[in-house]
Parts: sequence; C-alpha cells; structure tokens
Amino acid sequence: LVATDGTIDWFCVPRFDAPSVFASLLDAERGGRFRIAPDGSDVVTKQLYFPDTAVLITRFMTPDGVGEVIDFMPIDDPHQASAHHELIRIVRVVRGEMTFVLECEPRFDYGRAPHELSTTDNGVIFRSQGLELALRSTVPLEPHGKDVRARWTARAGEVAGAVLESAPGRGTSPPISPATVLAMFNRTVRFWRTWL
Repeated sequence: LVATDGTIDWFCVPRFDAPSVFASLLDAERGGRFRIAPDGSDVVTKQLYFPDTAVLITRFMTPDGVGEVIDFMPIDDPHQASAHHELIRIVRVVRGEMTFVLECEPRFDYGRAPHELSTTDNGVIFRSQGLELALRSTVPLEPHGKDVRARWTARAGEVAGAVLESAPGRGTSPPISPATVLAMFNRTVRFWRTWL
C-alpha cells in the first residue's frame, strides 16, 4: 500500500500473506516503511492510476515544481510461482525543480526480527533470518544505522529510480539507470493493457 505522502506503509513479501517487511500502517514507530517524497512540508498530493494499469502515480505539487513517484511491480510470468519479486519506484520531475528524500527502513516479521545491512557495488542488502531484500538505486544510498537514506535535487525531465527485490541471490544484480526503470515501466504498462 502506498500512502499519499509517498510511503509504502504495508508490504508483505515474498507472498501477500507472508509476514510484513513494511508495516508503518499499523505501527508508525516500529513497523518499517519505504518513503520517497519531496523534502519539506509545503506539498499538495494527488494519487491516480496510469490509465488501464495497476501502476500507481503519486503526484507532488509544491511552489517550486511538480514531481511524481510511480510505483509498480513488474510481471515477468504470471503463471510461474517464485520467491523473486521486484518493487519499482520511479521518481520524475514534471515541472520546475524538487529535492527528494528516500528512506528505506525495513522491519522484518512485523518488526519482530532483526536485520543486518551490507553494501554492494550496486546498492545495499537487508538480511534477516529467512529473507533478503536488495535495494538498488540510481541515486547514492547512505547507510543510516541498519537503514538507508538518500537526498537529491532534480529538474524537469530528470528521472531517478529504485528497485527493491526479494530473493536477490539469483546472481549479481546489475546496476540500474533511468533507462532501465523506464523500460520496466513500459513493459509493465504493456502487460496490463494486453491483459485488459
């Protein structure tokens, strides 16, 4: 679930009925969250789905600009069960200039299981007993205890992105770029429109 402030406040992985990784919907202090939003408080938000898809757009309007966070999960093969899933978050500025903040604070097993953080060439890995999550980003991630943060400024037309994936041990995940996340977006939009 994505709140209007750009926070993923409920997320269970690798299945929808698995223990939560983000659950700030239930406990804002200890539940965990993955937030991408403009820095500052003078923000008006609106959410909508990209037409004929399950791709969610959270639009942020400030005096300095308009930006969007686009959230979706790509569908590789809807008939194949797998523990590997990706959550894609694209950030783009539509007008003006905006400073964004990313905060990824997983709390495994409804906040009951501890985790470790390790850095890789392409991002970070959050490890808890029985589950690993890899986070790759087009912007530099900074460790903050066992969580990560990022802060960057973008102008109209610029795109950034983050990929959170479960079961990343399938091999070395390549670095991501704005072109990579936009290609994932286009494939996912095509899937939903074909499905309809």
